[in-house]
Amino acid sequence: MQINKILIKKITLTLLLLVIARMGIFIPIPGIDHDAFYNGIGNNALVNFLNIFSGGGFSTIGIFALGIVPYINSSLIIQLLNKTIPALENLQKEEGEKGRQKINQITRYLALGWAIIQSAGICLWIKPYVFYWNIRFILDVIISLSAGSMIVMWFAEIITEKGIGNGASLIIFQNIISGIPQSLKNSIANSDQLILNQTIILLPLFISMLVITILVQEGVRKINIVSARQLIKQNEFDPQSYLPLKLNQGGVMPIVFASASMALPAYLSSIMPENYLKKIIDTCINNSVVYIMLYGLLIMFFSYFYSSLILNTEDLSNNLKKMGTSIPNIRPGDDTIQYLNKILNRLTFLGSFFLFSVALVPSLIAQITHVNSFRGFGATSLLILVGVAIDTAKQIQTYIISEKYESLMK
Repeated sequence: MQINKILIKKITLTLLLLVIARMGIFIPIPGIDHDAFYNGIGNNALVNFLNIFSGGGFSTIGIFALGIVPYINSSLIIQLLNKTIPALENLQKEEGEKGRQKINQITRYLALGWAIIQSAGICLWIKPYVFYWNIRFILDVIISLSAGSMIVMWFAEIITEKGIGNGASLIIFQNIISGIPQSLKNSIANSDQLILNQTIILLPLFISMLVITILVQEGVRKINIVSARQLIKQNEFDPQSYLPLKLNQGGVMPIVFASASMALPAYLSSIMPENYLKKIIDTCINNSVVYIMLYGLLIMFFSYFYSSLILNTEDLSNNLKKMGTSIPNIRPGDDTIQYLNKILNRLTFLGSFFLFSVALVPSLIAQITHVNSFRGFGATSLLILVGVAIDTAKQIQTYIISEKYESLMK
C-alpha cells in the first residue's frame, strides 16, 4: 500500500507539470498578429518539423514556444564536445557524480544561451507580423521566450528527479500526442467516404508498423562473454553472461538529424532570391527519387555517426579486459576491437535501413490514400512515442520491484 501511495504521488507530480507545460504554449506573446502569422507559416517545412518537439509552439508563439528544444540542442552539443574535449571527458568518466553535476550545469548555461539566440531569431522571423516593432518589443520577446524555455527545462528536471520517467522525453511525448487528434480531424473532414474507407483498411498496416518498431527498438545482438573463472572450470557456462548490442544504437536521433537536414533546404529555398543555387535546391526537393536517396544517405550517415558517439569499442574492450572477461575464440585487445567494430557496423547498417523503411511508410500511405493523417504522424514521431513509452514503463516496473525488494529486506 505504501509503495502505491508513493508511486501515485510521483505520477501525479509528473502529470501536473506536463499539464502546466502544455498550457504555457497557449499563453500568447502580445504585440503579434497571430492570425496573419499562423496563415503565413502554414506550409513552412522547418516550422512543421520544429512543431513536433514544441507541440505547435512555433505556430502559436506562446511563452513556452521554445519548449525543451534549446535544452535538447545543448545536450547534443555537450555529447559531441565530450568526445573532442579531454577535460569534459574526464569530468564524465573520472569525477563520478560531482563531474556529472558540473556537466549538467554547463548544459543548462548553454541551453540559456541557445534560448536567447533562438528567441532573437524568432524576433527577426516574426517582424512582418508585429504591430509595433521596437527595442522594447524585442527585449520582451527574448526575455519571455528564454524564461519560458528555462521553466520548461526546470519542469523536465523535476520530473526526472522526483517524478516518473525522463522529463525531457515525456514533454516531447506529450507534444507529439497533442497534435495527433487535430491531424486526424483535418484529414477526415477533408476526405470523402472512399478515402475514409481506404484509411480504415490501411489501419492494420499502421498497427503492424508500430509492432515492428517496438520489436526493433528492443532488438539486441547478444555476444557471449566468459570470465577467467569459467575458462578455468570449463564445465561451467553461464548463458546469462553476454554483451548486449542494440540493433538501433542511436534510437530516434539519426532520423531527427536527417529530418532536420532535409527540412532546412526547403526553408532556405523559400527565402532565397531566384538564382542557380535555388534551382539546384528546388530540383533536389521536388524530385522524389533524389529526395529519397538523400534522405536515406543522411539517415545512414547519422546512424553511424551517433553509434560511434554512444559506443566506443576501444573502451568496451578495455573494460572487458579489466573485468577478466573475454569473447569466446576472440583474443583480448585489438582482435576484440575489430570484432566489435565488425558486429557494430552490421547492426548499424540494419538499424539505419529499418529507420529509412519506417520513414517512407507514412509517405507511401499518404500517396495511396491521398490523405495526410499518417504523413503528419511520421517516423520521427512514431519512434519517439515508442521509445519514451517503453522507457517509462520500464522505469515504473523497476521502481516497483526495487521498492518491494527494500520492503522485504526490512
